[in-house]
Amino acid sequence: MHIGTVIPQTEIGSDPDRVATFVRTAEELGYFHVLAYDHVLGAHPDREPPLWGPYNHETTFHEPLVLFGYLAALTNTIELTTGVMILPQRQTALVAKQAAEVDLLSRGRLRLGVGIGWNPVEYLGLGQTFTDRADRLEEQIMLLRRLWSEPLVDFMGAWHHIDRAAVAPRPLRRIPVWFGGFSQPAFRRAARLGDGFLVFTDPESTVGTLRSNLDRLGRDRSTFGIDIAVSFMPDDRRSWAADFERCIQLGADRITLNVLGFDLDSHNDAIEKYWLWITTNYGEVITRPSSSS
Repeated sequence: MHIGTVIPQTEIGSDPDRVATFVRTAEELGYFHVLAYDHVLGAHPDREPPLWGPYNHETTFHEPLVLFGYLAALTNTIELTTGVMILPQRQTALVAKQAAEVDLLSRGRLRLGVGIGWNPVEYLGLGQTFTDRADRLEEQIMLLRRLWSEPLVDFMGAWHHIDRAAVAPRPLRRIPVWFGGFSQPAFRRAARLGDGFLVFTDPESTVGTLRSNLDRLGRDRSTFGIDIAVSFMPDDRRSWAADFERCIQLGADRITLNVLGFDLDSHNDAIEKYWLWITTNYGEVITRPSSSS
C-alpha cells in the first residue's frame, strides 16, 4: 500500500517555505506521494445559476505543475500527483510540454490526475467551452500520449490540429494518467483510458462500478490503480483503522490522507501522527518510495 497526503493548499498560504516544509516533512516521514488540487480561477459565489462547488474567489490554490517544478528541486523520492488537474480548460500541447518537463526534472515522479471540473466561470476565463469538456478530455488524453511518445506528431481531431510538430525533450517514460470524477460517464471513461482512479467519495460504490467497467472492457484489474482519499479525524484512531481496513478490503493500492481544514501547524502534526500510527499497526503492508536520484 502506498500512503500519500494532500498538500493543504487552501490553508498553506503563499509562503514558499511553508509549502516546502510540509512536503519535505512528508517525504522524510516516508510518505509515497503528495497530491495537489487544481483551480486556476476562483469565482465569486453571487451569480445565477449558483455554483455548487465548495471553493470561491478567496480560496487559495497553487498551480500544480508550477508547484511541482519547485518541489522537484526540493525533494528526492516523493511522487507528485495532481488530483485532479482540470484538463479541458487548458491547452493540450502546453500541458504536454509542462508535464513532460516536471517528469524529467523530478526524474519520473509525476502522476497526472485529470478531470473535467465543475466551474463554468473558470472555463470562461480561460477561453474554453464548458459544455463539451468531457468529449474534449478524451481527445486530449490521446494527444498527450502521442506527444509524450512520438518524435513527430501529425494529428487532426475535432478540437486539435498538430501539423508535424513535437514536444522536446520528451519524458523518458509513459507518464501515468489517472482520472477523477463522480459520475457514471467518468467511471466509464477512466476504465477505457486511464491508468487508475482517484476516489474522493463513496469508495464502495465507486470501486465496484470501476471494476465492472474494467471487466466489461476485458481490462486486467491488477493494472488499474485505485487511490482512495481518507479524511483525518484528529485522534480518532478507530476511524483511522476503519478507513484503512475498508481500503484494504476494496483492494486499493494507494491511500491519500486529506488534512485540509486545519491550521498549518496542525497539518504537520497530523501527518506525523498518522504516519506513526499506520507504520506501527500496518507497517508490513506499507510501500516506501525509493530514491529517484
